[in-house]
Amino acid sequence: MALVLAASLIGSFGSVFLKAGSGKLHRGLRYLVLNYRLAAGVALFLGSSYFYILGVKRGELSVLYPMVSLGYVWTLLWSRLFFGEAITRNKIIGLALILLGITLVGLGA
Repeated sequence: MALVLAASLIGSFGSVFLKAGSGKLHRGLRYLVLNYRLAAGVALFLGSSYFYILGVKRGELSVLYPMVSLGYVWTLLWSRLFFGEAITRNKIIGLALILLGITLVGLGA
């Protein structure tokens, strides 16, 4: 469970780096290749996949896979912190539903 939690956290940072690097995509293909933020985002997603694979190898997929959606919770926090995006009431309701769903699936195991 800790490995899948780590995977969701690492993957959420991957999203942050992809967004940060996407601002330079309008400059052409050369900047896509040389964009260290995009490369870091891809690397973080690959790293999160590694931890996810290790986690599901030892646990129940039906319990662990819903935990991947915790990445949405982390991403909301990082988008507020790094990009100043608003946390709206609808986002909070959505996150509450995600957390409720994870809890219910975990209790059912």
